[in-house]
Amino acid sequence: MRYIPAVVGTVVVERRLASEASSVGEARRVLRQAVADADLGDGEWMDDALVAISEIVTNALVHAGTPIVLTIRVDDAGVRVEVADGSPHPPRPRGYAVTAGTGRGLSLVEELVRAWGSKPAEPGKVVWFELGTTSAAEAAEAAEAAEASVSSGFSVDADPPELDLVDVVLLQVPLLTHAAWQEHAASLLREYLLAQLDDEGDDVSLFAAHAAAGDAMSVLFEQIPAPDLGDDPEAIMASATEPAVTEERLVLRIPTSAADSFRRLDEVLESAAALSDEGSWLTVPTQPELRELRRWLCNQVRAQAAGADPEAWQVPEHLPPPTAPPLDWDPSEITDSARAVVAADDSDRIVAISASALELLGYDDAASLIGQRLLSIIPWRFHQAHLAGFTMHLTNGRSLLLDRPVTVPVLRQDGVEQLVDVTIRSIRMPHGRHLFTAEIERRH
Repeated sequence: MRYIPAVVGTVVVERRLASEASSVGEARRVLRQAVADADLGDGEWMDDALVAISEIVTNALVHAGTPIVLTIRVDDAGVRVEVADGSPHPPRPRGYAVTAGTGRGLSLVEELVRAWGSKPAEPGKVVWFELGTTSAAEAAEAAEAAEASVSSGFSVDADPPELDLVDVVLLQVPLLTHAAWQEHAASLLREYLLAQLDDEGDDVSLFAAHAAAGDAMSVLFEQIPAPDLGDDPEAIMASATEPAVTEERLVLRIPTSAADSFRRLDEVLESAAALSDEGSWLTVPTQPELRELRRWLCNQVRAQAAGADPEAWQVPEHLPPPTAPPLDWDPSEITDSARAVVAADDSDRIVAISASALELLGYDDAASLIGQRLLSIIPWRFHQAHLAGFTMHLTNGRSLLLDRPVTVPVLRQDGVEQLVDVTIRSIRMPHGRHLFTAEIERRH
């Protein structure tokens, strides 16, 4: 740790932190010591500052995987914290639900601090936040020039280097599926990192691999638009259909140096998905379309960076559901119901169906549907909407279409569509599992 010369009554501390999980605790200790040295006591903002610094440093470890330069300025007006890392991607709140396993850190920071932001800093960026009165910001701005002169390799005023970019053309991009994949993959990466840390400890290479994967995901997140469907169920069902949720052609500007990050993303998520499918993590198993989309995206970036022509996205046919152990439950409530009800587990597999539902769907035998994916009774133009809604609910708790009737078509065995009112419910089961029931009423 070193102290930077500052005006009387002000403490400015700079510390270089390693790319290790223990750096979160070290950052909190540095903050407490800086406040103690300023002889301010534990101000009313102290607890909020400790939470905010934990979130910002964790974010840098997970998404940058580089050493961190922590700068803390404390005076009688409050505190300003700056965290510099080696990733050029600015932090972006993802807007995930409150039940999400990831993606909420920046939203929490926004709630706690007076102001926060980021700025480019060679070779990456600086993320900062302030707590206290507005004069803290004014004092910090006045001290920036002096602090930059003693920085540890991160120059706030330096222009970012010119990047060697390549155009990657993506054809027939499934926007809704990509949005769902981003949320699921972020949760999967977090679980994978925590599991690896438990097994291997603070191995710098773990953060490097995770950061490379996160870097590739950020490139996609920043350049592939997510459909804005709103929150009205009927409007969602009207707009979340093909071809409106597929972009015919997108051109991504990818640094040639990022091609290796996409290789790492593909490898890390392939390993993570395999472990998740075993059912030992909180993250739900990966739907096969999401897995195939990730493979296609990563392959397109790497292949086109090497000079290959673009290849359009095509959904592979007859993909099996992810592996999941059987639910521990009694299906008789569904099979004996006089109503038309279909039940599916959290792998998207139909596990029970009533006689009325069989008749409505034109099937003679329940065995023809049991074990099939729900997609088998959903018209193709709604497949993205189903996959996205299903994945986002299990991953992050989205529930806009649950517990209320929605008018949709279902696909009968003979290929004819039948317009119905369907009410979907999600039921929590033991061991973190879910059962979904769909009660169907024919519209005349």
